[in-house]
Amino acid sequence: MSLISSDRVRAVVGLGVSGVATVRFLAQQGLDFYVVDSREQPPGLAEVEALCPKERIFTGDLQVLTTLGVTELFVSPGIALATPVLQQLAADGVAMRGDIDLFRDYAKAPIVAITGSNAKSTVTTLVNELLLASGKRSVAGGNLGLPALDLLDDAVDCYVLELSSFQLETTHALKADVACLLNVSADHMDRYDDLYSYQRAKQRIYRGCQAAVCNKQDILTAPLLPQDTPVRTFTTASPDLKEFGLLKDSDGTWLSYGVKRLYNTDSIRLKGAHNHANVLACLAILDVMGLPIDTPEIAQVLAQYSGLPHRCETVREVNGVTYINDSKGTNVGATLAALEGLGNKQQKTLHLLAGGVGKGADFAPLAPALAKFVKHLYVFGKDAQNIIDIVPEGTPYSRAETLDEAMRALATEVNAGDVVLFSPACASFDQYKNFETRGQHFCQLVSAL
Repeated sequence: MSLISSDRVRAVVGLGVSGVATVRFLAQQGLDFYVVDSREQPPGLAEVEALCPKERIFTGDLQVLTTLGVTELFVSPGIALATPVLQQLAADGVAMRGDIDLFRDYAKAPIVAITGSNAKSTVTTLVNELLLASGKRSVAGGNLGLPALDLLDDAVDCYVLELSSFQLETTHALKADVACLLNVSADHMDRYDDLYSYQRAKQRIYRGCQAAVCNKQDILTAPLLPQDTPVRTFTTASPDLKEFGLLKDSDGTWLSYGVKRLYNTDSIRLKGAHNHANVLACLAILDVMGLPIDTPEIAQVLAQYSGLPHRCETVREVNGVTYINDSKGTNVGATLAALEGLGNKQQKTLHLLAGGVGKGADFAPLAPALAKFVKHLYVFGKDAQNIIDIVPEGTPYSRAETLDEAMRALATEVNAGDVVLFSPACASFDQYKNFETRGQHFCQLVSAL
C-alpha cells in the first residue's frame, strides 16, 4: 500500500536529475501528479512526457501552480523555497517536500546521511566502499551519482546518501541512522541570507537521527541532540579518549581513536591533512554503527582508495613540477582546506590557480593561507578582481581572462619541486558548463605541457 495519501494533489516542481527521478517514482506508484517547470524546455522533458499525460505538464512559468489546487509539492533542489509563488503556496498550507523526504517514506534499510560544505562526495564514496568491504550490501547516491529514489531496493543493507543544503531544506524528518556534518563554511551566499541561514539548512541532517558524527574543530557542525544520542567527533589534532584524530610518534602520523593507533598515514593513499580528516570521519561513522574499524579489509580499502576526480587529484609531474586538479574546489572553504592540506610550512612551493563565479562569497578567509603557503597566485574569470582585493601584501599575483592565459603565465614561474594547485574557490559557470568540464580542461592543458 502506498505511503502517500491518495487524496493529495501533487506537483513536481523543477526537473533535472532529482525532479525526473521523482516523476519516475510517482509514476511507478501509480499516483497522479502535475509537472511544472519555469523553463520552456527543461532537461529530462522527453522522459517525463512518456510518464505523465501532456495535459498535466506545464513549462515556462511557475505561477500556474496557483491554479492547480495543489496540496503537496516536490520541489527540486535547484529551486529556492524563497521563490515568491512557493512562499505564497507555503503560507496557504501547501506542503513543501523533496525527493529525499519521499525516499524516507519508502526506505527500509538504515540510512547514513552525509553533508558538509566540502568533502561530502569523498566521504560518501569512501564510507560506501568501507561498508562493502565489511560485508554490507550498501549503495551510495543522493546528491552524488544516482538520485536517492533510484536506489530504493529491498535487498539493500544500507543506504549512504550525500545531501546538499538545498535537499535538506525540503527534508523534514530524515531520521538517519547516522547523520554526519563534516564542515560548514560560506557557500551559496547568493541563495542564503547569511552563514547562519546556510548552517541551519545543513543542521537539518540531524533531525531525528539515531547517532551523529561531527567535526570537533568546526563548532558549526556540533549537533543539538538528546543526551543519550551517541555522537562521535573527529579532529586533525591529537584526539581525546573517545575521539578520532591524529597522533604523531617516531614512526610517523597515525589515524587514531583516543590513544589507539589504527593506521599510519603512510599506508593510506589519500594524502594531506584535509583528506586524513575525511578518513577519520568515515571511521567514526563505521564505529558508531558498531562495525569493526581495524580489519585487513578496511586497511586494504584505505590503501587503494584514491579519491574522486577533480578533488585534489594529482594529474602528472612535469620537469619536477606536480600539477593537482581540485576543480571541485568551488568555494573558499574547499580551497582553504586544499592549501592547508598540501602547503609546505617550511617553504612556499604552491602556485594557486583560482577564479570564476564567487556566488557572493567573502574571499578574505583565504588571505592568511595565501601569505603562508602560496608562491604565486594566478586569477581569472568573472570574480578575479574580488580575489585580488584580498591578496596580502608580498604575495605575487597575475591576472588573466581565462585558464589558458593563466597557465601560459604560470609556465615561466614554476621550478622543480613546486606544486601547481588548480583550486578555483569559485563556481565554474561563467566559462564552463560545470566543475567537471573545467577540471577536464585543466587536465588537458597539463597533458599538453
